[in-house]
Amino acid sequence: MKTQLLLVAVLVSCLGIFGLARPGREDPLASWGDGPSKAAITAFVEKVTKEGSPEFVKPEERIAVFDNDGTLWAEQPMYFQLAFALERIKAMAPSHPEWKDKEPFKSVLAGDLKTALGGGEKAILELVMATHAGMTTEEFAGVVKEWAATARHPKFKRRYTECIYQPMAELLGYLRANGFKTFIVSGGGIEFMRPWVEKAYGIPPEQVVGSSGKTKFEMKDGKPVLVKLPEIGSIDDGPGKPVNINLHIGRRPVMAFGNSDGDLQMLQWTTAGPGPRFAMIVHHTDAEREWAYDRQSHIGKLDRALDEAGTKGWTVVDMKREWKRVFAFEK
Repeated sequence: MKTQLLLVAVLVSCLGIFGLARPGREDPLASWGDGPSKAAITAFVEKVTKEGSPEFVKPEERIAVFDNDGTLWAEQPMYFQLAFALERIKAMAPSHPEWKDKEPFKSVLAGDLKTALGGGEKAILELVMATHAGMTTEEFAGVVKEWAATARHPKFKRRYTECIYQPMAELLGYLRANGFKTFIVSGGGIEFMRPWVEKAYGIPPEQVVGSSGKTKFEMKDGKPVLVKLPEIGSIDDGPGKPVNINLHIGRRPVMAFGNSDGDLQMLQWTTAGPGPRFAMIVHHTDAEREWAYDRQSHIGKLDRALDEAGTKGWTVVDMKREWKRVFAFEK
């Protein structure tokens, strides 16, 4: 009997050493339900980080890229950067009397967003460029930080930086704990994201890839500065994403995460590389806790990418069924 008890004690001790029997160990993906998406993520990470495995990926090659809007934080009822730009238009209007008669500014000031945004992407870009230009990069970062600290989401009445998906925040930490380097690759403005992403996601500004406006170097009051211009430099959306990943990161990712057709080419390029690859789409299916939208949405349209996910075996997360909670502020 004593021999049997001793063997049990030794076995339990060994299991504990190897991390197999730790009833009190915290789940790094606690907000994920025990469904197919969580299983797919952990299985992939385990096989690519196990030394000696034929699918082992060296730490320097463990690159994971994430779209931002609709993937890491919410994007409805409008992109958050657009909400920022609309607020800036109202604040800047006294210095721009010409906006009273010029679209899309005229409609914004009249509160008619449907007309203001009727011009599609061109109108949105015009609004964004006009409200971002003329400042130094430091001045712009200061304005963004102030907005992030005070502006509130119209539905949740929380700061926009609180509208981050808790399961995705956990995923970022889980990947970094397993030797991955995490990057944001977003259609949002690179200088709009950089001031707050490190605090929100643990991603430093140099690991942010996004759309960009042009800047110019000049001397201001005897000091060298970079001034933002009302001109587009690069659009980091659709086919622009893999192009900018190659330009800014220099390695093809082994994991890619998105939520819309704007992420399709990033997912395609990531999974076309040699060796083990992983692609995941966040499918917005929860109208109660967040929103339910996909193929017909004017924001975050998910159509072609959803079809391709089915044919290529990409992981599609059912938000309603697979996330125990969406936001950290949920009770």
